[in-house]
Amino acid sequence: MNQIFSQGFLSQYVSSNPQLVPWMSFLFAVLLVWSLVWKGLALWKSAQRGEKWWFIALLLINTLGVLEILYIYVFSKMKSKTREGKYKN
Repeated sequence: MNQIFSQGFLSQYVSSNPQLVPWMSFLFAVLLVWSLVWKGLALWKSAQRGEKWWFIALLLINTLGVLEILYIYVFSKMKSKTREGKYKN
């Protein structure tokens, strides 16, 4: 169990399975693009809506797009509904 957390475990695993290197590189690139697209969309939306604290949170917290997707499809919709209710009266 201690070997799993040692620094050399991953390098030993990859050196014993060299066919994984291209797949790991491809997976890393896909995850990087996925995360950057969602982060960009969420940052753009929060900046357009003037939500400074959401912008800061989305900029600093990296969740591979999970928080960004939740912000775009859940939290920003909740905010717009409450704003509409305030302005209708």
